[in-house]
Amino acid sequence: MKSSFRIVVVCAVLFFTALSGLPAQNVNREELERNQGTVNFINYEGPHSRIDTVEQIRNIGVELGRAVKNGANRAGTLNRYFVIHCVGDPDGDKFDADVFGLGVDVGVDHIRNLRLIIQGYLQGAYDYSAGDAALLARYVTIYNAVFRGDWDFFTGRYKTLVVENLVQEKAGLSIRYDEWPGQTLMTIPLGTGNPGSLSAIDTSGLTDPGVIDSMRRDDGRGIEDRQGMVDLKEREADEANQTATLQREAIAEEEKNIVRDRETSSQAQQRIEQEQGQTQQQRQEAQQRQQEAQRQQQEAQRQQEQARRDEEAGRISRQEAERQQQEAQQRQQEAQRQQQEAQRQQQEAQQRQQELEREQQANQRQQQELAQREAQQEQLRQEAEATQQRADQKTQEAQQERQQIAQDQQEMIESGSAAGTAVAAAANPAANRNNLLAASILQTGSALGRLVRVDPSSGQTVQSSRMNTLNTRTVVLSGTRIFAIAGINQGNGAIRLVEINPDTLEMLKQGDDDIHQNSLLWINGANFYAITVVNGKSYLARFDTNLVKQAQSSAEVHSYGSCIFQGDRILTQKADGTPLLLNAQTLR
Repeated sequence: MKSSFRIVVVCAVLFFTALSGLPAQNVNREELERNQGTVNFINYEGPHSRIDTVEQIRNIGVELGRAVKNGANRAGTLNRYFVIHCVGDPDGDKFDADVFGLGVDVGVDHIRNLRLIIQGYLQGAYDYSAGDAALLARYVTIYNAVFRGDWDFFTGRYKTLVVENLVQEKAGLSIRYDEWPGQTLMTIPLGTGNPGSLSAIDTSGLTDPGVIDSMRRDDGRGIEDRQGMVDLKEREADEANQTATLQREAIAEEEKNIVRDRETSSQAQQRIEQEQGQTQQQRQEAQQRQQEAQRQQQEAQRQQEQARRDEEAGRISRQEAERQQQEAQQRQQEAQRQQQEAQRQQQEAQQRQQELEREQQANQRQQQELAQREAQQEQLRQEAEATQQRADQKTQEAQQERQQIAQDQQEMIESGSAAGTAVAAAANPAANRNNLLAASILQTGSALGRLVRVDPSSGQTVQSSRMNTLNTRTVVLSGTRIFAIAGINQGNGAIRLVEINPDTLEMLKQGDDDIHQNSLLWINGANFYAITVVNGKSYLARFDTNLVKQAQSSAEVHSYGSCIFQGDRILTQKADGTPLLLNAQTLR
């Protein structure tokens, strides 16, 4: 099928992977029988009318990924490359997925370049590093080739929303490039689906036994990719453990806040009820005083009227009548004043009553919010438990897969195959000293990585350390001994000086002092110097070869400080960046 453009191919047909069917599944049965269990990705080899760079190919996927990351449920065009982001309601243990489709006009015709597009998608959508995204892309293509057209597998594994966007004859990935355009709907199983999370894609799903079996049928048994996946799962477990710890800490802190706020709300309610009772009593007393003032006014008016009648009847003199009337008038005025005061007090009490009602309503809303927060706590506890379960699952899977890889490596060594020769070199640590020591950086934007040994004749990596938090800028050699700074300040992690076993490349010993994450490691004779952290402040410290601190500067130093050794003196920088001269032994 002629496509609108072609992508350059420089290598021969890639015999990459194999298929094996599970007893209960009919997985590419004819292809298995034809090729005795080995599936070849058949790629176009020949001239191209258009040559695209690696970056251009990768960016096809990056653009699709960015659209999904920004909230799109669909990205791309149906006749070209497109993605359907399928996230549905919980449905047992079934997966959400991204359906990655190839339309009739796609130009990709080599598995390497298809993987490059998928790599770009995983980088754009989920913020995977280039290395992790490339590893996952290889697994995605193998996974979809293994289960191509296996409708029972897809319907049993994925949620209804995913299945609704699949077509049986198009589900998965054909092994032939000319059957890709318009006939491909790959599934990428989602884990958390959260950008930046190592568990955004479900690695457990991608490492289905059928996928691993197919990789084990390759001459090299897929050792490198399988080791890469084990490493990824171990990092997933670390990330999930740290997340679960933070979630539990947040839950505990929120529980304290809820108890505090509940007590505050209860106290407020008691105060409001008490003040409401007092205010009600004040209103009643003011009403009584008002009634009494009205009675006194009426009495004063009666006395005035009685004095007038007594004067008219001649019972009292005019002067006496005027005196009694004045007294009555004064009492009436006093009663009016008392009545006004009682009215004012009653109004104040009524206003305060209204204020208390508003406070009570606000307190009731706060109690409702507290109830919602308590309900959210239960949900957060479930999420923390699920995160911890994911960490435990990834740890268990990584351990099991590492054991299987070791078994396969041993079998390859015993077989005497070329692949076994490379494995044997990695399995004999002492012999590895003839190889070159190097460092591999795992992520962009970070110096963290691991030590490796490289075959000087082939340039191939023959041994890798499991310790993946090594600051690769700090590796120093003292004779045959290897020292560095390693670690991260997350969860139970710490940044420390370490000595590394030159044979196994694993950590042999760690120091007891916290080291600044920006510190380099300097060696001067039998002494090591690094920037240590004490109570949040940075100081230059001197260590012996047992990683024990021997001296520490009294002055704070810059966290990005350097060290220049001149005789028995060191020039570094103060916290403000200005030069600091120290004795190399005492650091004074």
